[in-house]
Amino acid sequence: MTEQKLTHIDEKGDVRMVDVSQKADTERVAIAEGFISMHEETLAMIAGGTAKKGDVLACARVAGVMAAKRTSDLIPMCHPLNITKAKVECAPVFAGERADGRVGVHVTTTCGVTGKTGIEMEALTAASVACLTIYDMCKAVDRGMEIMDVRLLLKDGGKTGLWERAEQA
Repeated sequence: MTEQKLTHIDEKGDVRMVDVSQKADTERVAIAEGFISMHEETLAMIAGGTAKKGDVLACARVAGVMAAKRTSDLIPMCHPLNITKAKVECAPVFAGERADGRVGVHVTTTCGVTGKTGIEMEALTAASVACLTIYDMCKAVDRGMEIMDVRLLLKDGGKTGLWERAEQA
């Protein structure tokens, strides 16, 4: 790994928002994922649409999109972005479908923007909040749920171009 400087730290060691005013606008996209594991009975309740709070996956999708749009309100050095695309997919994962044997919901988020800075944080925030929403809607029946594997899968655009995670979960 080559030595690189942290862009949010100035020469005196103070945190700062990076000045992107001289950067060109480019199309940028980021894809992130997360997983929330749970008891099989909890997943059956979600998949069967019998959760008392309503459609868990629909709510998680909406929450993820809303979170992507509000990322700069949550993460101090993120620039506010005029997001052009935000999609959240929630797929139930049943017994035998994962190598580690866990069941739950796999969340995949895709965010896009035409702008001067990347959109990775928006995709990661969307994945995190979608998982948190599933937890919130199901905690009354399964407080042992675990949110895991929140990570960036792909980013494209800007000066550094394409980056893609080599291994997928």
